[in-house]
Amino acid sequence: MELQVIHDKIYTIRNQKVMLDFDLAELYQVETRVLKQAVRRNIKRFPSDFMFEITREEYNSLRSQFVTLDKKGRGKYSKYLPFVFTEQGVSMLSSILKSDIAIDVNISIIRAFVQLRQFALSHSELSQKLNEIENKYDKQFESVYEALNYLIQKDKQKTTQEQRNKIGYK
Repeated sequence: MELQVIHDKIYTIRNQKVMLDFDLAELYQVETRVLKQAVRRNIKRFPSDFMFEITREEYNSLRSQFVTLDKKGRGKYSKYLPFVFTEQGVSMLSSILKSDIAIDVNISIIRAFVQLRQFALSHSELSQKLNEIENKYDKQFESVYEALNYLIQKDKQKTTQEQRNKIGYK
């Protein structure tokens, strides 16, 4: 399974990277109701930090992000709010969905989550290095900025004095 397909199905909700039940059902090639039914039968395996049901407001804000919502009716008319699964919740799904497809998809999903985490870490390291460089050069150029401001102020004072000196006969 291509990791980009999975990356496109990972959203941030409540500051957590999660996947929606209907996206997972599509990847596992099962109906969403079958996936939810399996989860409900094994609800003890899914504490709130593994899986939770999103609110109507969260769902509505996500719907605006779904470019392909109308295709295949992805949850379009569902009267139930979707379950969302964190990385740990997706891992737990592998213990209740035991088909070969589910196993292969689960491995790909875990790899996608790991790749996202690695990217986030390298991004934060890069941001930190940029901040260090900015601070270093800001201190070095502080004296240059002061000198330029001094010269600008000095030129303004000269201009004012020259205007005063022009009064009178030549």
